[in-house]
Amino acid sequence: MISFIVLGLLCSAPLQAQDSPPPPYLDENLPPESRAAEILSRLTTEEKISLLQYKQPAIPRLGMTAYTWWNEALHGVARNGFATVFPQAIAMAASWNPELIRREGEAVATEARVKYDKALTDKGFTDTYEGLTFWSPNINIFRDPRWGRGQETYGEDPFLTATIGSAYVRGLQGDDPVYLKTAATAKHFAVHSGPEYSRHSFDAAAPARDFRETYLPAFEHLVRTARVEGVMCAYNSIGEEPCCANDGLLTGILRNEWKFRGHVVSDCWAISDMINGHKTYPGEKDAAAAALRAGCDLSCGPEMGAITDALREGLVAMSDIDSAVYRLILTRVKLGMFSDPSVRPWLRTDSSRLCSAEHDSLAALVATESMVLLRNAGGILPLPRAIGRIGVAGAIATDTLVLLGNYNGTPVSPSTFLRGIREILPPEADLIHTNGYIKPWDASWDDETSAHLTTLALSELSEIDTVIVIAGISAALEGEDGDTRDRIGGFHRGDRTTLDLPSDQKRLIRSLREAGKKIILVVASGSAISLADEAEMVDAIVQAWYPGQRGGTALARLLFGLASPSGRLPVTVYKSVDDLPDFENYSMEGRTYRYYGGDPLYAFGFGLSYTSFQYDDLHTAGGDVSAGDTVRLSVRVTNAGNVDSREVVQAYFNKPGDERTNRSLCAFAKVFIPAGQTVDVQLSVSPEHLRSFDESTDSMRIRPGRYRLGIGRSSGDIRLETDFSVH
Repeated sequence: MISFIVLGLLCSAPLQAQDSPPPPYLDENLPPESRAAEILSRLTTEEKISLLQYKQPAIPRLGMTAYTWWNEALHGVARNGFATVFPQAIAMAASWNPELIRREGEAVATEARVKYDKALTDKGFTDTYEGLTFWSPNINIFRDPRWGRGQETYGEDPFLTATIGSAYVRGLQGDDPVYLKTAATAKHFAVHSGPEYSRHSFDAAAPARDFRETYLPAFEHLVRTARVEGVMCAYNSIGEEPCCANDGLLTGILRNEWKFRGHVVSDCWAISDMINGHKTYPGEKDAAAAALRAGCDLSCGPEMGAITDALREGLVAMSDIDSAVYRLILTRVKLGMFSDPSVRPWLRTDSSRLCSAEHDSLAALVATESMVLLRNAGGILPLPRAIGRIGVAGAIATDTLVLLGNYNGTPVSPSTFLRGIREILPPEADLIHTNGYIKPWDASWDDETSAHLTTLALSELSEIDTVIVIAGISAALEGEDGDTRDRIGGFHRGDRTTLDLPSDQKRLIRSLREAGKKIILVVASGSAISLADEAEMVDAIVQAWYPGQRGGTALARLLFGLASPSGRLPVTVYKSVDDLPDFENYSMEGRTYRYYGGDPLYAFGFGLSYTSFQYDDLHTAGGDVSAGDTVRLSVRVTNAGNVDSREVVQAYFNKPGDERTNRSLCAFAKVFIPAGQTVDVQLSVSPEHLRSFDESTDSMRIRPGRYRLGIGRSSGDIRLETDFSVH
């Protein structure tokens, strides 16, 4: 008797007669494509249609258990109990360390396998948030800091987004040439970057050049280079055609042009939006049929159930259904759901890896490398650990919510900002904490009470010289429409209407300055906070983001000199919301460091260190290059200070004849340089990232001509420049 115990699609394979061979779909000597085709051939029409929805029923005659596709892993396994919570996605990007983020992806996939195994052991099937198909990463461009979901992205630059996103996908999916550890999904395809209040009906009418040069490159890179298994189509429409029924997008670009061979899933209830929001289809069967024909394989929502009627009425062909179901089954085969654990040992994961000390340390490292030092007047940081007496002000200093961001798991023992500071100080240190304001998402918030707390804070800190002010917002205020609360002014349905700190936090900072305190300002947020006023009042500023379960530990290490800051901004920090174009305008004109014509408060790529770096001897290997060649650069970087530190060496280029774009990131490297030492940093610029949009051919290509290349510490701090020609 041959029996298979599997971890996913198969609870146990159908029992076979003695000495009879197993069905071909269980033969691991066959490629996954053949096995998927074999399964497809055994399904009835009713069974096929049942597999077009994210909650897939069991098919007992094939030994197939029920499986739910919906799972989240934006920065750790989300919404399924205890899991390691890494820094929010925007913070991952601020690390500028792809290898570190790849390691994070590996850890997340390991914890996912543990939870998946447990669900199968306990129940024999998986429900929502228990599977191996992750709807992450979010690689939309953070084009406007008002967008509440910008925290879920890797920032405003296509190249940085592509690089960090690809690293995370590789970590999640693993490096086996046949099987996937988990399946990643790039979302939301495409041109989806707020506003939240109109996302179910908005037409993202981006100019053709911006569509190709800004909104699509990260998706293309994840498809072509990282081999991402899934793509999620967005709520919005493009050219007045909803993304999930947009044949030009899903078939023309994604499948035909980029040769994508994975599956496409709709954003949740996005097909219903085609009826109720965009009003482009009269009913569910019409909308579902249009989505299926365009290349959407799976509905997050019930809509694909209407394909039965659509097939009967000739709105779809059986071939449309077969193509979609084949792609979905193929993903499940590649996840090992038809594999014998005795043959594939990695299908069983040691449960001790969940919330392990190793993953906890990795979360602390990512948080440490993600925090950005924006100001350090007079070298006030790092603080001496033997400081004797210090104050911490801010109600959110003891709050766990500001560590987590959105789409998060539950940490076992989170390190709040206050806890991290307290634990790093010697026992004899005198640390005084005072709230100073009400948490801005608190239901009891009112300005009068908050003003009283500021007065109380001044009294409690009267004998303190140096105060660490913990300020900012949380995912309770900025985030996804429906998940936030507009408790105070400056927010609307998850988006922001101002870039400033809440007014009572600004008052606390101003009052402490007037009292003569030295102030280290720590900002928790998922987006750029304008600190134009505060920068003149405080001595130091640390952008901490939503730093995950070890946020307090990481902050304390940086404040007290156990680590040198190495995070860099993945976004531009503007001086005011008045510097921004219309939120609903998807043109990139005047947006991000690439097109903004003003003087930002802090430039994209900016971040201070506890040392200084010198750049010299920049040269390009081989001089002029052909259009398909990789451009290789070399630059010498010296740590001219006395603190071992990591430096992020950044390369930007200008295209010939392009007067619209300021400059574009095309390469970077994060390197460790001991104090007083020099390293030769090698950078490679792929021809993929030198392309620009050619209106005459409606395509991306490399233009011949003279390119200007700059190397430096940020988009606003170019140290060396050179030219090279492409012919």
